[in-house]
Amino acid sequence: MVDLLLGLQWGDEGKGKIVDVLTSNYDIIARFQGGPNAGHTLEFDGNKHVLHTIPSGIFHENAKNVVGNGVVIDPVIFAKELEKLAPYGMNLADKLLISRKAHLILPTHRLLDAASEAAKGSKKIGSTLKGIGPTYMDKTGRNGIRVGDLEFSDWKDRYRQLADKHLQMIENYHVALDFDLDSLEKEFFAAVEVLTSLPLIDSEQYFAEAQKQGKKILAEGAQGSLLDIDFGTYPFVTSSNTTAAGACTGLGIAPNKIENVIGIFKAYATRVGSGPFPTELFDNDGETLGRVGNEFGATTGRARRCGWIDLVALKYAITINGVTELNMMKADVLSGFEQIKVCTHYEYNGEKIAHLPFDIDAKYVKPIYETLEGWQEDLTGIKSTNELPNALNHYIEYLEKHLEVPITVVSVGPDRTQTLFRKA
Repeated sequence: MVDLLLGLQWGDEGKGKIVDVLTSNYDIIARFQGGPNAGHTLEFDGNKHVLHTIPSGIFHENAKNVVGNGVVIDPVIFAKELEKLAPYGMNLADKLLISRKAHLILPTHRLLDAASEAAKGSKKIGSTLKGIGPTYMDKTGRNGIRVGDLEFSDWKDRYRQLADKHLQMIENYHVALDFDLDSLEKEFFAAVEVLTSLPLIDSEQYFAEAQKQGKKILAEGAQGSLLDIDFGTYPFVTSSNTTAAGACTGLGIAPNKIENVIGIFKAYATRVGSGPFPTELFDNDGETLGRVGNEFGATTGRARRCGWIDLVALKYAITINGVTELNMMKADVLSGFEQIKVCTHYEYNGEKIAHLPFDIDAKYVKPIYETLEGWQEDLTGIKSTNELPNALNHYIEYLEKHLEVPITVVSVGPDRTQTLFRKA
């Protein structure tokens, strides 16, 4: 049995927390796309953990965690993540497995990313500068180096050839970059030794065998559906398929093996970096959402742009992913608002529409809102759905009616214990 969990907005929906909460129901947690631009935050026992490449089930004793073939891995960042796990005494060689077909982010990929973004000037897309885009470009250009290549004696020759090619490309951008490649490479090669100390697997075969044995698998997405390279707000998107289809190609699991698709969304909306955001707020309400919601990127530290929930975009994401149930995060952040606005339609080139058009730039799109009553109660101590304020219950039911998918989980705080389960 394979279930899929992914974000339905522009990322930062709270996927890490929900994976952590649900892991006890699964035998295997598998990341299927993206790279260290992901920042999955988990909080429990008074501690906060941010994972970038490692799946969010790592803190559960019995779960196996797999980094799938669709992920791009920076060995340096990965080694630092492992270092932070050292105090917990985990047997990582037993519970963390790496697909041989996953691609590696080289130091020069990061430099290429920085050069490309600098050359764009005011038209930059808001890259996290982690080298993810250039790595996926090498993957599709059939130049990339994969984890499995590290098991062959000539991999450093291949590395040198590709790194030299990158340096030539950087020169063509004609931007000033200050870097010490020798130092970067020394750190990279040391981190590769750490990476290869873990089990490397033919992951598609591993998943096939696991399914035959009746194992329960949860595929964990990174970023969000509106950042999908095909279906997101292009070109302000990530470099991988963040939607349900990406789980199949990113793990080698057939589409007909996926049972439940769990869509995660915030009770409002946020976005990091550049790109269109129809419901973005530039007033006190937007400032309050950012401050109360602590809306800063777990990976970059950048302040997130905040706005009201957008049902047009959310319905679009639900449709392309085939979402079967919804989890609503950060309901507690909306406490204190007298009124809450919900975008139900767009005015697009003078016409009222209920679907996501080709381009949602503010030049073409204006959000149309309905206004709902807010609630004042502090939700963070609530232990049961029976204790939820009437106005919040109405908000949830309103969303369910418009989205036509049940909301089965409501999060009322960052800790794993602040998670309420509703009957579908």
